Parts: sequence; structure tokens; C-alpha cells
Amino acid sequence: MQQSKVGLDFEKVEHARGVARKIANQVQDFVGNYTTVAVERTICRLLGIDGIDANEVPLPNVVVDELKSKGLLGQGVCFFMGNAVLETGKTPQEIAEAICDGKLDITRLPVQSAEEIKGALQPFIDANIARIRGRRQRREEYIATIGEGSKPYLYIIVATGNIYEDVVQAQAGARQGADIIAVIRTTGQSLLDYVPYGATTEGFGGTFATQENFRIMRKALDEVGEEVGRYIRLCNYCSGLCMPEIAAMGALEGLDVMLNDALYGILFRDINMQRTLIDQYFSRIINGFAGVIINTGEDNYLTTADAYEEAHTVLASDFINEQLALLAGLPEEQQGLGHAFEMDPMLENGFLYELAQAQMLREIFPKAPLKYMPPTKFMTGNIFRGHIQDALFNIIGQWTHQGLQLLGMPTEAIHTPFMSDRYLSIENAKYIFNNMKDIGEEVEFKENGIVRNRAKKVLDDATKLLEAMESEGLFSALEKGIFANVKRPKNGGKGLDGVTLKADNYFNPFIDIMKGKK
Repeated sequence: MQQSKVGLDFEKVEHARGVARKIANQVQDFVGNYTTVAVERTICRLLGIDGIDANEVPLPNVVVDELKSKGLLGQGVCFFMGNAVLETGKTPQEIAEAICDGKLDITRLPVQSAEEIKGALQPFIDANIARIRGRRQRREEYIATIGEGSKPYLYIIVATGNIYEDVVQAQAGARQGADIIAVIRTTGQSLLDYVPYGATTEGFGGTFATQENFRIMRKALDEVGEEVGRYIRLCNYCSGLCMPEIAAMGALEGLDVMLNDALYGILFRDINMQRTLIDQYFSRIINGFAGVIINTGEDNYLTTADAYEEAHTVLASDFINEQLALLAGLPEEQQGLGHAFEMDPMLENGFLYELAQAQMLREIFPKAPLKYMPPTKFMTGNIFRGHIQDALFNIIGQWTHQGLQLLGMPTEAIHTPFMSDRYLSIENAKYIFNNMKDIGEEVEFKENGIVRNRAKKVLDDATKLLEAMESEGLFSALEKGIFANVKRPKNGGKGLDGVTLKADNYFNPFIDIMKGKK
């Protein structure tokens, strides 16, 4: 039986996990009855539909908007597209182009049998399933041949707005020792209900997440990975109104890590909760199948709420995110559950409370590549103190065997990091990781001490919160501001008009295939 360094009662842990499972099942009972415009656009992309029209509207949007405008989206893209393939002999791409040109109305074609409709789509389904499998296999072969960095993986960001400039900075970061490069997404892209097309050079605060940008950066990281003899993982963001679409694009282009939280968009982007919870299910199915590690966003709670007082909400959310991910077939080994080093540095014994939180999470989620986030809220522009705060964060990351260590920058709160800032941060982490490599195996925590008592309290408080949420449901809890003190109405926020009840002819073959049921 697992022994706890912080004195956790694992029967209590499993009780809390069981409560979270009931909450997730309640959500899934709702999710299973609905589809969204983003889910249907994702299916278009997985059938091979790509490109834009004369007004730069993506063809998946053209197809889905056509069905939605006629009140037929609930029947699903697959039903109409499969039938159109049978009737016209065209590919899904050719059909989308014909719809775009006003030459075809797929809703007015004679309807064939369900069996024939499903069969007509199979070659297109098989082609993209094979492409995603090939991408996953390519990653696994790279790791097997050239190797990878040791955990915690050193994780840095690039955010120039120009994909070609991002490439320069990403390759420099890899040469300096980074294991994961996250291309920060341009400000506000999560609120776009379409995915921009092509290579982009004019993002603000980050670079647009597009399939071509994914392709460019994947190629660049493979090149530098071969140069340094270490596989470099690529991270991007599939949160927001296009969550499953971007997951599909990442799967097709060989991304390794995706920001993919069930609650982040609801809380911090005011995206409708019904829309988000439906979209996250399909996005996680795709990421699970593609072998992508998801990152959840619990660290964001602590940038709005107090990290000491609200630590239990992070654990409760991690439990819920875990269970929602498992329902989507995404294994624990791909769940980069989130937390952060965000307590006030003036708090007495704050380091010990942070250590208790990190060790507790490591023990509760032993297989998960936990994503540990650096200090941001209390970074002041004093780069010397900031560098020390990041060093304390790195000590805990090594001590508690975190999976993905997003490196803090001494210039946090001043500007987007320069290459020199990243160099200092990587040097800081490598120095600490090497000098304190086995500290976690050498040090024990005393009975009834600060660390053990803190871990027990956070678990108890998280369990009480989960029990309260089970009785009223996740939707109601979000309306009351349970997480991050942010309240969101069930029928408010952005994107609700893109939610549709599934109709009799609805089917989505990718769910069963990607979850291994076919």
C-alpha cells in the first residue's frame, strides 16, 4: 500500500475521488445529449475539410453554419456529409467547396440508409485516424531513439506574435535546455468562434493558434531536437470556443501538450458552461487518442483568490478534471493537472505550506505529470527577489517530483521574456534540480508538524467542498462562485447559441474509434 510522506489517509483520498466521480457523471449525463458548432466543425476537420472561402471564413464554419441556419445541426455533420458523399460521389472537401460556392444544398438531397451513410464516410475517417496514429508513433519513435529530458520537464514559453520569430526563440530555448516549448496564444483568440487560417505574424501578446503555425513549429522543434539529441515537446492551447477543433489540429500536426481545462473558459473567459463542458469532452477524447498531455488551469484560481485560503479549491478542481478526463478515455499518465506556487512571499512559513500542497498533490495523483506553475501574482518587478522566488519554486518542483515545471522569469510583471531571461531561468532550474536531485527521498516530515497538518486540512476542506457540490451539481456550484470567487450563470456567457440537442440521425464515429471501442 502507498505510504504518505505527509500522512494522508488514502481512504479519505478515495472517498473524495469517488465524490468527484459522481459530479463528473452528472455532467456527462448532460453532455451526452448535446452537440455544439465546435464539435461539428471538428468532425468536418477530421473528415479532411480545410481551407477558407473568399472572405477568409474557414470551410468547416461554412458547412456547420449552413446546417445551423436551417435548424438541422442536431442531425449532425456526419449524417448530411455521408449522405452527400453517396449522392454526389464527391469528397467531403469537394462538398464543402460546393456548399461555399452556392452550388450544393446537402440538406435537400435524397436520404440513403443509415448503414450506407456511415459506410460512405469510412475511407475519410480512416485516413485521418491513420494520420493521427502516425503522428503519435513518430513521437514515440523519436523519444525511443534520441531520448528526452528528465522530469520535471523544463517548460518555457514563446510569445512574440510572429510564428517565425517564435521559431528562433523556441530553438534557442531548446539549445539552452528547455524540454517543452509553449507557444502562447494571441490575446482573445479563445473568444473567436473560428480558427484563423495559415501562418500568422501579427498576434498581440502571443501568436495565433493555426494549423499551419503548428506545422511550422513542429518542424522547427524536430530539427533542433535532432541537433541537441533530445525530443522537444510542443505545447499550445485548445481552450476557448474552438476547444475540440484546435485539439484535432494539434493531433494532426503532432503537438505533445495542450492546455485543455474543463472549467477555465467558464471562469476566466465567460464562455457558457454548457458549451464548455460539451466541448471539453470531445477535445479530451482527441487528446487521449493522440497521446497528448493535457494541462489544466487550476493555477489561475490562485491569481484571483488567496492561495493560502483557497488551496482546497485547487485540489477539488483537480479531482473533477481527473474524473472528466477519465470519462473521455484520457489516461492518468496524460493528465497534467494544475497547481501553482502563488502564496504571498511575506506569509510566515509560506514555503512549507507550498511544499505541503505540492507533495499532497503528487501523492494523490501519482501517475499524473503534474503541471506546476511559478510565482506570478506577487512578482513585483524586483528581478532579484523574483529570481529567488523562482528558485524556491524550483526547489519544491524537484523535491516533490512534479511533471512539468513551467519556469518563472525574473522579469515577470515587467515584459514578455527575452531569450536572456529564459536562459537565467533555465540555468536556475538546472542548478537546483542537479544539486537537490534526491532531496525528496532524503527528508521526512515530522508527525503533527506544519507540512503534515496542512496537507490533511487541505484534503479535508476539498472533500467538504466536493460533497457540497455533489448535492447541488457542478452547474449550480459554478453559478455560486465556488472556484476563484467567480460566478457564472448557466445560461449566460459566450457561445450558448452554439449548443444543440442531438436529433435522431445523429452520430459521431470518432468517439468510439478514439476511445478504443471500435
